Amino acid sequence: MLIVAGHLIVDPQDRRSYLADCVEVVESARNAPGNLDFSLTADLLDPARINIFERWESQQAVNDFRGSGPTDSQAATIRSAQVAEYDIAEVRSLT
Repeated sequence: MLIVAGHLIVDPQDRRSYLADCVEVVESARNAPGNLDFSLTADLLDPARINIFERWESQQAVNDFRGSGPTDSQAATIRSAQVAEYDIAEVRSLT
């Protein structure tokens, strides 16, 4: 399993429109082969932050979905990003 997690920083006045522009990306990711979870969410405390969380069955599934990344307009909106991939060897359910 692979987890992609981190956050983007955008201007606070652009966050709502950035997330609205990502609805199709989220829908597409959730329907992609090998996707287990995908979300982009507004941070509850920081008005400029967008949290990223993705779970995938494999690196190949991520690579097949990822393509060219954000559109030019989305990339221009991102002020900074901290996103990483984590290879997971074991999962323990907490519920």
